[in-house]
Amino acid sequence: MQKRAFSLTLSSLVLVAFVANAITPPSTLLERIKHSGELHVLTRNAATSYYEGSQGPAGLEYDLMKKFAEYLNVKLDITVRDNLDDIITQVETGMVDFAAAGLTVTEERQNRIRFTTPYQYITQQVVYNYDNFEKRPRKLEDMLDKQIDVLANSSHAERLQQLKLQYPELSWSEVKDTDSSELLDMVARKLTDFTIADSNEVTLYRRFHPELRVAMSISEEQPLAWAFAKGSDDSLYKEAQNFMAHMKKNGELAYLIKRHYTHASNFQYTSTNTYLAKIHSRLPRYQAMFEKAALANKLDWRLVASVAYQESLWNPHAVSPTGVRGIMMLTNNTAKHLGIEDRTDPSASISGGARYLRRMVDKVSAEYGIQEPERTWFALAAYNVGFGHLTDARMITKLRGGNPDKWTDVKETLPLLRQYKWYRKTRFGFARGNEPVKYVESIRSYYDILNWYLDNGKPKIAERSILAFKSSAL
Repeated sequence: MQKRAFSLTLSSLVLVAFVANAITPPSTLLERIKHSGELHVLTRNAATSYYEGSQGPAGLEYDLMKKFAEYLNVKLDITVRDNLDDIITQVETGMVDFAAAGLTVTEERQNRIRFTTPYQYITQQVVYNYDNFEKRPRKLEDMLDKQIDVLANSSHAERLQQLKLQYPELSWSEVKDTDSSELLDMVARKLTDFTIADSNEVTLYRRFHPELRVAMSISEEQPLAWAFAKGSDDSLYKEAQNFMAHMKKNGELAYLIKRHYTHASNFQYTSTNTYLAKIHSRLPRYQAMFEKAALANKLDWRLVASVAYQESLWNPHAVSPTGVRGIMMLTNNTAKHLGIEDRTDPSASISGGARYLRRMVDKVSAEYGIQEPERTWFALAAYNVGFGHLTDARMITKLRGGNPDKWTDVKETLPLLRQYKWYRKTRFGFARGNEPVKYVESIRSYYDILNWYLDNGKPKIAERSILAFKSSAL
């Protein structure tokens, strides 16, 4: 009886402990987040932070916060605010877990919130419209009698306040409830003379408005970081610090920055005007063909159109010195393999090119097991240089200690296929490996520009179809 009573007592104690543990709320913010299964993050709409792309949410900040949520094994809940003071206030008062909004670390902000170690560095740049000035403004004195618009409560406004001590005549307007892209658009449309933007934003946006120019930088390099509330509970903050350290150590942070910016920084901005002119004059003739071919092959028609522009500038009679021809510039052998009799027939060429691209996407997926967005970039490279040469480049990438599944690594290796000491080790030998790199990077920018043109109130080229597909993301 005593033994049984002891057993019952022990069981009761275990039950009490279990119940007590179940009803005791998590004590730290990190524990509460893991207990609830949700991470609440504040961000803002910007090409550099977070935006809804044609394939869903995108942006460097989005990729980082998504990976952080996966790191914590919780769901990501995103709230978007455009007013910078609202963002900082909500962080400061604990209304959200933290903000990932492309925030510059400044002394004034550090009085209210705390920042993680930086994930990126930028400079503040003065942007103007080339058509508005006979010569480039190079000094702040050139701006004193001009209209300057900046984001309210921004680091740009803080910097102008500092500069005003040296230039008392300096004046500007602070615009609320907007974003940097709208201010850059105002400069492009000549609605204001200048704005201030971070260098990473300028890199992305100049592709859409080649008339924009950088007059000067008005800051040294400044850090961008995530923002957290001050206070004694630093559990989530410390975990974010650990996450950032992990991302830097394994190279994932550097990879993401390259993935989002390198293709844009290498783009020839002067070609945008030509491209936009041809969107208006040539694309309407072929858009329905692009849509039909893309739908049949489960691709994004804007991707197929961007490939065609890179190949031929949407000229169905284009011919290269090597004998490829047509709007998709198919070789004679490829055309025969696809059953195309006349490569100069736009409909047949577009259909064949889309089928061939689909094959490359599927082959990359089957043989490499690569997921999006890398899969599309590898498929584009294979479309240009051939699948065999791409496989050779991946092998060399691995030999050199890079990751053969990452485009940022393989694109550095592809040009080595021109060098004997490298291509002699490969199966398929010499290739002009610099060409697929330029090819892929150009198509990525053409795709971005076409999306921007269609989604930002420009005159519609043709009635846009709503396509039911899951396509390769860019």
